[in-house]
Amino acid sequence: MNEVVLYDYWRSSASYRVRIALNLLGVDYQTVSINLLEGAHKTPDYITLNPQGLVPTLVIDGKTLTQSLAIIEYLAELQPGCGLLPSDIADRQKVRALAYAVAMDIHPICNMHVVSHLMSMTEKPDAREEWMKHFISDGLRKLEAMIGKADGAFSVGDTPTMADLCLVPQVYNARRWGVDMTAFKRIVDIDGRCADLPAFQAAHPDRVKP
Repeated sequence: MNEVVLYDYWRSSASYRVRIALNLLGVDYQTVSINLLEGAHKTPDYITLNPQGLVPTLVIDGKTLTQSLAIIEYLAELQPGCGLLPSDIADRQKVRALAYAVAMDIHPICNMHVVSHLMSMTEKPDAREEWMKHFISDGLRKLEAMIGKADGAFSVGDTPTMADLCLVPQVYNARRWGVDMTAFKRIVDIDGRCADLPAFQAAHPDRVKP
């Protein structure tokens, strides 16, 4: 395998997901930091690499991959049986549903460029925090119900899947914005189990912050 390069921002939820996946699968990679606060994602060179101007971008096997869940599915298919996507078709659907509930329903409306636009439309100083708390709490409430009381240590079964790779960064963001997690017992339990695993520990924003 040629050198693997992850274009990454330490606090990006989407990048965090891919870091966990690479660690779980034992893929060695180099990191190129793309500082979103400094606008590094808008430079012509980066836009050439990733036309959306988003992170992460993964260069692997001579290919340039974008979109975190598409990257994770690619990595899972490189190592069949790795567990990120279960072998059972019904379990695979559940994993995708949980992952998409975070990545497509919570994350996009709490993204930096969305909230920056919100702040340009209001002079209310606490609008950003209220927005984040409202949408993250609402999303996690629905996610808690989707996970339900299913058996297993993680979101689906007894090993981490793509669903957990999405859940953990979202919980990190929830805590960062002061979301009350009391009602999300299953989510908090799963997050705690993930926090015990070296692959998740090594991917944590505090560990990779430049």
